[in-house]
Amino acid sequence: MQRDRFLGLSISPLSRRRLMNFRANRRGFWSLWIFLLLFTVTLFAEFIVNDKPLLVKFQGAYYMPVFTEYSETTFGGDFPTETDYRDPFIVEKIAADGWMLWPLVRYSYDTINYDLPVPAPAPPSAENWLGTDDQGRDVVARLIYGFRISILFGLALTFFSSIIGVAAGAAQGYFGGLTDLLFQRFIEVWSGLPILYLLIILASIIEPNFWWLLGLLLLFSWMALVGVVRAEFLRARNFDFVRAARALGVSNVMIMFKHILPNAMVATLTFMPFILSGSVVTLTSLDFLGFGLPPGSPSLGELLNQGKANLQAPWLGITTFFILAVMLSLLIFIGEAVRDAFDPRKTFAAAGTGTGTGR
Repeated sequence: MQRDRFLGLSISPLSRRRLMNFRANRRGFWSLWIFLLLFTVTLFAEFIVNDKPLLVKFQGAYYMPVFTEYSETTFGGDFPTETDYRDPFIVEKIAADGWMLWPLVRYSYDTINYDLPVPAPAPPSAENWLGTDDQGRDVVARLIYGFRISILFGLALTFFSSIIGVAAGAAQGYFGGLTDLLFQRFIEVWSGLPILYLLIILASIIEPNFWWLLGLLLLFSWMALVGVVRAEFLRARNFDFVRAARALGVSNVMIMFKHILPNAMVATLTFMPFILSGSVVTLTSLDFLGFGLPPGSPSLGELLNQGKANLQAPWLGITTFFILAVMLSLLIFIGEAVRDAFDPRKTFAAAGTGTGTGR
């Protein structure tokens, strides 16, 4: 196959055209970089927002509390419990014979500020840049950790649901007939189950956590891609190259995933950013209603709920709404750019304008 050079990589002309179409959508292109920057920053949240120092020098020795737990006795304290580095006694002990290097924000998502000058929720200040919630926890810390857990949950749900959805849609479209009919009837029944009621029942029996929520939502979210993949397999299963492969004795699994699936993945990839945004919204909604992550977890939905319950503290609702709006807007813009990249009507010349289509 003929290859071309682009950005120092050897890629096909089709891939090169798709990359150029993606870059031509400036809004989506820059949204991708902004999203990756924000996500990368939150992945290392412990080094930016934490109630533990990054590095401690005490009596000539160096300690890294971010990675290792140290007892108070290590720094001249009285108790063998984990060190509270915000304790004035410990701060004085370390300052007398060493120093501490703190992260940018000296709070974790569950750190309570007991020195607030006003009752919680406290307004923004030099100590708490976006104020605190109704329990005295720093809003900046909870936003950063909440952003990370929302994206990780959305990515995990999108990844596993896509695998199941693609496999189910491929089986339906390729085999057709009775297999397709039974699958469609099953999907109609399964999609009609009330997921919110199931979550309420589950929450009354056990305390939902990250993996319980992921598993339960995975039972229903896999249906998003079934229709798209099924249509592609129904269209391509009687193509000449598929008939030829079948005549040569190639197995059905090999034909499905090597010959037909690459064609179906074009439509599948364009849907993934939108599925990711939907997964984030689902987790946020469940946390807002109180059926999501365990109490105390860093959650954007829980912050929104606090904003609703504390209208006298507008910084809670406004900041969380702003973070959610930015996150979802970036994902939608990325999805639009991916859609343009895989649109066969887009030509290389049209990509230069970002709006035209090929004729």
